[in-house]
Amino acid sequence: MKKVFLLALIVLSVFSINAQTKNQIKFTAKIANRNSDTLVIRGANDFKQVIPINKKGVFDATFEAPKGFYQFSDGHEVSGLYLKPNSEVNLTMDAKQFDETIVYKGKGVDESNFLAQYSLNNEKFQNEAFSKDEAEFATLLEAKKKWDNETLEKGKYDADFQTALKNSFAQFSQYAAQTYESNAKTNKLKGKPSPDFDYENYKGGKTKLSDLKGKYVYIDLWATWCGPCRAEIPFLQKIEEKYHGKNIEFVSISIDTAKDHDKWKKFVTDKNLGGVQLFADKDWGSDFVTSYGVNGIPRFILIDPNGNIINPDADRPSSATLQTQLDALLK
Repeated sequence: MKKVFLLALIVLSVFSINAQTKNQIKFTAKIANRNSDTLVIRGANDFKQVIPINKKGVFDATFEAPKGFYQFSDGHEVSGLYLKPNSEVNLTMDAKQFDETIVYKGKGVDESNFLAQYSLNNEKFQNEAFSKDEAEFATLLEAKKKWDNETLEKGKYDADFQTALKNSFAQFSQYAAQTYESNAKTNKLKGKPSPDFDYENYKGGKTKLSDLKGKYVYIDLWATWCGPCRAEIPFLQKIEEKYHGKNIEFVSISIDTAKDHDKWKKFVTDKNLGGVQLFADKDWGSDFVTSYGVNGIPRFILIDPNGNIINPDADRPSSATLQTQLDALLK
């Protein structure tokens, strides 16, 4: 799921209704090609429900939760759901096609199925609309907003759910428009010299981007608090191992706040992170970060040996297309 549209679900996930009133929820899930033996459901007010798989290969739990929006995760992907009083949620899916195969059956699941379809539509919109010119993008965005609202009103959904979704639609439109504008500016950076940085190195001293001239540089902008960032780490470690000794440096720049500096150092140590580990000087406000118009992480940047930008918004380590590109560059 793309980060721009994941934000819409994050906004929903922290919106809880009647938080003081807890209701019993029955939840089961049958997942083909599962990524983990544990599911985690998270919600507002630090709600967390861990559901281990049972001997029958089913995730099964009964728990109490306030009515509202939640996220479930298998450790690799996340999706939204909506829990109502006395819901009986039966989820089936194939983890290899995470978003495309989510189906909820049972009692009180109409809202969750709407969220699953809404997420798919958002991703389809991103894949189609963000490559269009400005006028066509605006037309497609307005059409989507209208379709979303009309579809929501046709369904028999919980009133609180409808109110929250309408607010989310407006936020989505605003964020999508801002992201389109940011992407347009970012794409103009291709082929131009990259801004430099001069950041603290985990191993001591400071490191500049210009110090790495003569090599390709793959930069990961991340933070210790960022779940999607952490999910990319195992893939990044495999990429680093595959291209060890090649003409490329892997640089991770933390944009954690200054108060989390020690947390960053401990995280690098505990996770045995490789590559060049740096700490940005002003978190989100760091010059290097703002020069790339970064409004979401993880963000990856690919730079050539001359210090010019190949891709200001490069593929993630988990994407097979990244390895295809690196193979071509480093052959």
